Amino acid sequence: MRDSEIVVGVDIGSSKIATVIGQLQPESINVLGVSESNSRGIRRGQIVDIEEAAAAINSSLDAAERMAGYSVERVFVSLSGAHIMSQNSKGVVAISSPNGEITASDVQRVLEAAGAVSTPSTTTILHVLPKTFTVDGESGIKDPIGMTGVRLEVDTHIITGNSVSVKNVQRVLEQEAGVGLTAQVFSGLASSLAVLTDTERELGVLLVDIGAGITNMCIYVDGALSFSSVIPIGARHITNDLAIGLRISLESAEKIKLYLSKKYGKKKGEAEPDLHESITGVVPENPDDLDLSSLHLVEDLKKVSHKTLVDGIMKPRLNELFTMIGIELKKSGFATQTPAGIVVTGGGAKTAGVEESAKRMLSM
Repeated sequence: MRDSEIVVGVDIGSSKIATVIGQLQPESINVLGVSESNSRGIRRGQIVDIEEAAAAINSSLDAAERMAGYSVERVFVSLSGAHIMSQNSKGVVAISSPNGEITASDVQRVLEAAGAVSTPSTTTILHVLPKTFTVDGESGIKDPIGMTGVRLEVDTHIITGNSVSVKNVQRVLEQEAGVGLTAQVFSGLASSLAVLTDTERELGVLLVDIGAGITNMCIYVDGALSFSSVIPIGARHITNDLAIGLRISLESAEKIKLYLSKKYGKKKGEAEPDLHESITGVVPENPDDLDLSSLHLVEDLKKVSHKTLVDGIMKPRLNELFTMIGIELKKSGFATQTPAGIVVTGGGAKTAGVEESAKRMLSM
């Protein structure tokens, strides 16, 4: 296989490092290798310990390489964190061709003009994403190449990141892991390209990607990314709340959260039978009690109130998260332009009570 046919993606998250190796096909990608390894040296999407982060990334890369039978040389890497910022910008250029025909170089020049915005010296531009083009006053054009005119304008969405965080990721990959960096991609943008349909993007939709340490949000209007933001709350905060509320370890709290999420994930009318009832044939005295004996927690916690867990501990944190998303949504100015609703993805998407909190706090 030719190296030009191979693409490698590395997703650096707060809880895990995921790697995928794929071979480009005419209409699809053939996945050759995938791997996950526990994340170390990374907090809230940012590298806080270069050596530990490098060891975790190497572990994930090695496992994917063994599965694919391919030695990775260059990678695309996802990037997120509270340092990610976004803004919208416009660019204008004169069309260079004497006959007025717009070429790819004209499009590149107008995007560069839009990207020449005033940003702090501590930030790096990650993406300049075109929303719509305007040719001689004719607006709403998606692809102007081949058209004729005198003046080309573009509306863009610009995503920036902290220069130190961007360079840390680059250093870990190039110097510690020994692989080249093809591009850094905002993980919220990558998630939206992976899970949203063309119809949802055209109608207008809000994507919420709940990770372990942070939550990414992206708003699409008329098929283009128009607003993006990062909220410093993730699924691990719910684990911390459970650990504090029940006075148990973080490991036990994570087990309970995953068990509850699995139980909540059952369709209505297909509720999972209580383990104690299925073994003994005896119905528990209090139907609100949740039997945790199957989890074998080190604290020897056997029963806990389902209402206490979900309504008393988990829902307040989820309500806080979606309240902050609502504030960002209102700040964006696109709150009324998302008729396709909200799409929730990421590792925290199956957390018990997510759907109810999203509907209540965002009125969607």
